[in-house]
Amino acid sequence: MSYCRCFETIERPMFHIIETTPEPSKVADVRKPSGTRIIMNVARSFNNWRKFRQTITELGRMSARELQDLGIDRVDIRSVARASVAR
Repeated sequence: MSYCRCFETIERPMFHIIETTPEPSKVADVRKPSGTRIIMNVARSFNNWRKFRQTITELGRMSARELQDLGIDRVDIRSVARASVAR
């Protein structure tokens, strides 16, 4: 009687699991941000907020015709400003 060999089990493992522990200094970096990193995050957030506000102000000062030339509706100003920060 013949049978299909594709259903035979493979005795050797298909992959190996390697357990490693990270260095203690790297764990500390991930879990607790340093003072410099916190300051940089605050500065980045502040700059993003300024860019957002500046974009809203500049687009808000434009006439409906100027906004139409840019392909922006007045109701889309906030989403355009959000997209400018995301870049």
